Amino acid sequence: MGERWCAVMRVLVLQAAWALAGGQVRYSVPEEAKAGTVVGRLAQDLGLEAGEAEARRLRLVAPGRRASVEVSGASGALLVSSRLDREELCGKSAPCALRLEVLLERPLRVFHVELEVTDINDNAPIFPAARKNLSIAESSVLGSRFPLEGASDADIGANAQLSYTLSPSEHFTIEEENSNSRSKSLFLVLSKSLDRETIPVHRLVLTATDGGRPSLTGTMELVISVLDANDNAPQFNQSVYNVYLSEDAIEDTIVARMTATDLDEGTNRDVKYEIDTIVPPRASDLFSIDANTGEIRLTGALDFEEVNLYDLNVKATDKGTPPLSGHCKVVLEVVDVNDNAPEVWVTSLSVPVPEDASVGTVVALLSVSDRDSGENGRVRCWVWPASPFGLEATFAGSYSLVLREALDRERVSEYEVEVRAEDGGAPALRASRGLRVPVSDVNDNAPAFAQAVYTVLARENNAAGAELARLWARDPDEAGNGRVSYSVWEGGVGGGGAAASSSSSSSSSSSGGGGWRSASSYVSVDAESGRLWALQPLDYEELQVLQFEVRAVDAGEPPLCGNATVQLFVLDENDNAPALLPPAGSAAEAGAAAAEAAAGAGWGSESGTLWAWAAWGAPAGQVVAKIRAVDADSGYNAWLRYELWEPRGKGPFRVGLYSGEVSTARALDEADGPRQRLLIVVRDHGEPARSATATLSVSLLEAAEAALAAGSSSSSSSSSVSRSAVGVELGPGAASAATNVWLVVAICAVSSLFLLAVVLYGASRWAPRAAVLSGPGPTTLVCASEVGSWSYSQRHSRSLCVADGAAKSDLMVFSPNFPPPPPGPAPKDSQPEPSALLDTVSGPAFIPFSAPFHPPP
Repeated sequence: MGERWCAVMRVLVLQAAWALAGGQVRYSVPEEAKAGTVVGRLAQDLGLEAGEAEARRLRLVAPGRRASVEVSGASGALLVSSRLDREELCGKSAPCALRLEVLLERPLRVFHVELEVTDINDNAPIFPAARKNLSIAESSVLGSRFPLEGASDADIGANAQLSYTLSPSEHFTIEEENSNSRSKSLFLVLSKSLDRETIPVHRLVLTATDGGRPSLTGTMELVISVLDANDNAPQFNQSVYNVYLSEDAIEDTIVARMTATDLDEGTNRDVKYEIDTIVPPRASDLFSIDANTGEIRLTGALDFEEVNLYDLNVKATDKGTPPLSGHCKVVLEVVDVNDNAPEVWVTSLSVPVPEDASVGTVVALLSVSDRDSGENGRVRCWVWPASPFGLEATFAGSYSLVLREALDRERVSEYEVEVRAEDGGAPALRASRGLRVPVSDVNDNAPAFAQAVYTVLARENNAAGAELARLWARDPDEAGNGRVSYSVWEGGVGGGGAAASSSSSSSSSSSGGGGWRSASSYVSVDAESGRLWALQPLDYEELQVLQFEVRAVDAGEPPLCGNATVQLFVLDENDNAPALLPPAGSAAEAGAAAAEAAAGAGWGSESGTLWAWAAWGAPAGQVVAKIRAVDADSGYNAWLRYELWEPRGKGPFRVGLYSGEVSTARALDEADGPRQRLLIVVRDHGEPARSATATLSVSLLEAAEAALAAGSSSSSSSSSVSRSAVGVELGPGAASAATNVWLVVAICAVSSLFLLAVVLYGASRWAPRAAVLSGPGPTTLVCASEVGSWSYSQRHSRSLCVADGAAKSDLMVFSPNFPPPPPGPAPKDSQPEPSALLDTVSGPAFIPFSAPFHPPP
């Protein structure tokens, strides 16, 4: 129970220490620790469970330097990976702290670890030279001090605190002096007068001992030559010169000016100057001194980031015999300037970024530093451009690049982000690091057709498999999200619903009485290319317009779709010949009309001949008979004209060109014979024209016989041979013909006025929204009415005019002028050129209609 309580207390103490330290873990390890030494249980200190460190890839990031430590993937402990030398890592800096970054994934987190490398006494004191030669005049007074260059110890703290001892001597002692400089001054002190004749040379050993445990020592041999005569050495006006010099000082800059005086006279008073020693020794080429004036000048470039303090020991020597010397120290402190730009490193980058990534998503981790100090080393960072990314400071010198705004790959698929850093120096220095952040696609765009409604014109009797049109839907997504497949969206039999089907006009015009047929029985769309194919030949007499929807679906997850409405208009071809009808009022008219129209043959008696009677002496213009015919086509293809084929020349009869009425061309007389045989041809206006023939036999009788024949034919309407008689006098036939002429004239006049009124009204109301079917090649403006048809060619546009409200008007749509095929041979895999024109109809839906066509008389 006590051990568990102690464990709980340790956890609480660790959490409190973590909170006080601002979320930073601190460890210490002595230098020269063996590889594999456990520095600390990092995973446990970060609060990770067993095995979580390996699962979340706990790892160490040390930008810009070798860390010498690593994280164990299995245990999560921080281990020594290579030799740790505090002097190599930090030099004389104390404490020696390494700042490390630890990354933890899923989710991504960064922790900061401070590793302090403690010093051990692994460096012995070292003198600048193993042997030092000194010359001391025998006239030197007791207590004279001679400066010595002390030893240096690469360690710090107590391990670098040196003490000096001198081998036993009755003439000399060693003395240390603490000045206001950062280093101690070491002097050899004369304790007993010298006698050159007794001892001309003194050989002593100077030992330096550091404060480590165990302590280490270094030695230097002192060879002291006793000189005679000149007994006054030059003296400087001050023992220590403190100098401050900017690191950007140029060469030949004066560092300091020394002045030393000698109380002797003559040549023993002349002094020359020289730099005795420099600390650190590698800086010996940075300074020079004028031997006569004592001016110290700069001969190289200073760098605060490498060395910020120099100790120069200057010696002034007179020209006496023996020469005497005086010494002073110049302590040069280098002043930092802003000569180092900030440095930016990318420690982690998570790309590409999904375009549906949430705001706040971490994209990259960055580390920023500046080698300068003070304000020159204080750095601020920002991102350019400012959107859609931003920077968040996570720790001193560490930043996270996060998402600030929603992304849209279709608008911007890749971002060039620049992280900029600026220090606080004057002038400020800047640095930048470019990042390329691609955006990955998600399926957020549905396919969209270029047009909401497609209008397709197709000729009837087209070949099965002919291409009618090409539909195209655009999906701005990429790869599978933008790959579109097409299909005809069908509904159930009997209609409606959400599914597209053939229009009411197409269903109502279907033959056979079996109800409407779905669009898929007429057309099919290629799933990949969007080509619209005809599954079977189209028949204008069966189907005039077909309306359905085409759906475009992408391959994303989940799939998105778009729809477009297709209106297919079938154009009439002249594929039906005129069919003769029985005379009006005959008993066989009702049954024979449909059979004769379908078969395309004439009607008549058993021998195929029509019979009529005319009285001798009938005046010119007397109607004898009327040929009736019908054409199953529409428009020009159904507009019929009648021609008298035989007899040619000036015969007694003529035929109305459009009425089919057979009338006398002149007055009949006995010279015309008892009977006239007429061969009449009925033609339509199609290309090529189709025709039918009728044979009419006209018997010439006396007036009384003609009246009797007319009465007999009226009473025997059920006879197998149909005949029409016309009397010479004003009989029933002549009266009926005259009445028909005036009735046709009246109907044409009324229809023309009504059609003109409708056209003017429609032009004033719907002119801005007129339906325009644009296509290449010359086009034709077509209008129709009961009294005939007319056309007007125009080269660059095609307009379709419909007379609304005309109860019996017949819409005639001429075949569109398709452009000629391009020059050169057609490709082998090309399909037959579709006999269709695809375009958009703006305004209300256009549904063509058809009514029986009556040519003008």
